[in-house]
Amino acid sequence: MDCPELIRNVVLCGHLHHGKTSFMDCLIELTHPDIEAKEDKNLRYTDFLHMEVERGLSIKSTPVSLVLRSMQEKSYLFNIFDTPGHVNFSDEVTAAFRLADGICLLVDVSEGVLLNTERILKHALQERLPVTLCINKIDRLIIELKLPPMDAYYKIKHIIDEVNSILLTYSEGAGITDDTQPVVSPLLGNVCFASTYYRFCFTLESFARIYMDTFSNGMDHKEFAGRLWGDIYFNSKTRRFQKRPPSANSQRTFVDFILEPLYKIFAQTVGDVDTCLPSLCSELGIYLTKSEMKLNIRPLLRLIFRRFFGDFSGFVNMCAEHIPSPSNSAATKVGSTYTGTLDNDLGRAMIKCNMNYEHVMVHTTKLYPDQEAISFHVFGRVLCGTLFAGQTVRVLGENYTLSDEEDSRPATVGRLWVSVARYQLEVNRVPAGNWVLIEGVDHPIVKTATITSADARGAYIFRPLNFNTSSVVKIAVEPANPSELPKLLDGLRKVNKSYPLLATKVEESGERVIRGTGELYLDCVMHDLRKLYSDIDVKVADPVVAFCETVVETSSLKCFAETPNKKNKLTMIAEPLDKGLAEDIENKVVQITWPKKRLGDFFQKKYDWDLLASRSIWAFGPDATGPNILMDDTLPSEVDKNLLLTVKDYIVQGFQWGTREGPLCDEPIRNVKFKILDALISGEAHQRGSGQIIPTARRVAYSAFLMATPRLMEPYYLVEVQAPADCVSAVYTVLARRRGHVTHDAPISGSPLYVIRAFVPVIDSFGFETDLRTHSQGQAFCMLVFNHWQMVPGDPLDRSIQIQPLVPQPATHLAREFMVKTRRRKGLNEDVSINKFFDDPMLLELAKQDVMLNYAL
Repeated sequence: MDCPELIRNVVLCGHLHHGKTSFMDCLIELTHPDIEAKEDKNLRYTDFLHMEVERGLSIKSTPVSLVLRSMQEKSYLFNIFDTPGHVNFSDEVTAAFRLADGICLLVDVSEGVLLNTERILKHALQERLPVTLCINKIDRLIIELKLPPMDAYYKIKHIIDEVNSILLTYSEGAGITDDTQPVVSPLLGNVCFASTYYRFCFTLESFARIYMDTFSNGMDHKEFAGRLWGDIYFNSKTRRFQKRPPSANSQRTFVDFILEPLYKIFAQTVGDVDTCLPSLCSELGIYLTKSEMKLNIRPLLRLIFRRFFGDFSGFVNMCAEHIPSPSNSAATKVGSTYTGTLDNDLGRAMIKCNMNYEHVMVHTTKLYPDQEAISFHVFGRVLCGTLFAGQTVRVLGENYTLSDEEDSRPATVGRLWVSVARYQLEVNRVPAGNWVLIEGVDHPIVKTATITSADARGAYIFRPLNFNTSSVVKIAVEPANPSELPKLLDGLRKVNKSYPLLATKVEESGERVIRGTGELYLDCVMHDLRKLYSDIDVKVADPVVAFCETVVETSSLKCFAETPNKKNKLTMIAEPLDKGLAEDIENKVVQITWPKKRLGDFFQKKYDWDLLASRSIWAFGPDATGPNILMDDTLPSEVDKNLLLTVKDYIVQGFQWGTREGPLCDEPIRNVKFKILDALISGEAHQRGSGQIIPTARRVAYSAFLMATPRLMEPYYLVEVQAPADCVSAVYTVLARRRGHVTHDAPISGSPLYVIRAFVPVIDSFGFETDLRTHSQGQAFCMLVFNHWQMVPGDPLDRSIQIQPLVPQPATHLAREFMVKTRRRKGLNEDVSINKFFDDPMLLELAKQDVMLNYAL
């Protein structure tokens, strides 16, 4: 722990059921000889929560610290996160990525690259994390798919090529140059091969070392490993390697030297044990006792492979060489996550991962409940200094700034632990570069936090997590017994801490709403709320979805609003944003914090804005990455710019307030550009205070929005379905019944399965998985993840549409139905009231212009 050069912080990640937890089991068994899986079931050491055991999948990211040895007998401290593979829990992966220095991506060789594999690679590139690849479940090629060795080689090569293609595609979007372009290849040493079922793992180098130890012909094992991949052949006559096949039947060296021995071990062990196995063992240099020879096939194969391959030193070497140590990665890690300057003593200490620095800096991203689920243990990474048990610290929340220190609390560190999943090792201190589990500082923390020394001044916070999905599914909850409301509120606070992407809110109607990524996610949340954090009966409403509000035209006339004291007047119009701009803002391709010139150049080059427009952007809304823009389109000859700038912050606050809760159904506004055309500002400071300007700016934004043909937007899931060929038609049938449309339909190479990708509205996705399994007799498996927002067909303000209860509406009535039902649920009037957003002078102006409105008075 005191030597950062010998520490590796790694995340095991991949698609669902691609072997991450089983891989972790292999490492646990290596380092804990007393722990071993039973013959008939997997160990699943890191899945110890009730829901994880019951459902057979990981729900939480679990940290494990182990000491592992390399091929050179050098010991490393590996801090490893075992992460969930289900896309609903990708927030857990994001929290793990923030604390790691690199990832090991596991891919099931029979299924190949799937939906979550691609999303993880993209997210890792955005977080600037080096990628290593583990091609897992090699045994399935032999036992299940029964592929010949040459076809198995092509299947493996196809997966590696696909991963590299994804890395190349997303590297450009992440701003990675050719010099740092990530590539995975067995020849580079950043690809390993494994079968977690049979407990073996190897790289080209570790396999070459086995040959060299057996034959010891003087050849260097690294040199030999470089000839074991690609179009290289071995000429048995000349005893030399060559690039051209010596004969028509010649096989590549990877097939000859690696795959065929594996096939032979499987075939002869599964075959006649008494006659074949002794000769095989003598060839491999393995000794088996008579009792071991009588073992069942699975434990016998495990035993043979363990003695043939030894430990997982190939994996250790791969991570040691291709994932940087905390001291080497600190500059990149701190540079991308720290919000303050690095050009001071504290910044330089973090860049050097200096454990001897006088002040400590800890970045925390996860909270784990204690055994009684009363308080939480905070999990984080020490960036500089050394954290001591009993130390007095300051906990800085996500809203902390140097100018507003309200979101900070003093705290005393309790006990410190190193986590090993099912147990913790208590320590007195944790130096920089290590992960740590902290007691006693959880009270002020909601999601992430920065912990620093109590006497440290000038410390900034680390950025909140940047998730790669959104919480678009909502459920309302209330206690079955109203007197237990305080228990429910306490449970909601706790469950909100436990799930990184969970959001809770109280609507105007008083109902308490929980937002999550999908059905499974919210099912787990409700289990924890009922059984773990509150122990009460909770009633749950039917799930609904989050909507967004947008416009499709420019405001039909200039909208204005006066402040309550009649001393100030703002004029504004609204219009749709350029296509793709909202996504660029959300993905931080463009940032409002950029200098004006850089911001202007971006809009001029990419979206062909003129110089004046590109330099007049005031804010994004409802926050710094919000998909709306506020622009100052006033002219100096008509407006006193100096006076306008004195109230700029108030106008921006009003704009951000308005875009956070739109006028149609209190849902966020999206994809709208608001332009200030005129502003009459009082010359007296007390007449233009925040109480006057902020609500007026919000009201004029609403009126401009309502005059620009407003529409609703709904979230869409990207659905990936794996199914046999004879079930594909059933998949199409289920999708058609839920307004879904297929975008991709292709077989998985070297496999009997098809992959179908489609888009489905989230509101029509509830029960989709059950429906799909029913129609396919349980043979189809699907994953759903939020992908994009799309316009709901129809006009939400069309009052001629009558919504009948329990009657399906035609497509053109959906927008009206969604708006009315959402407003009812939130305790609002069914129709948008015009008086709420338009001043009397504005109503007179509308009457003069003879503008037809669909709004109630």
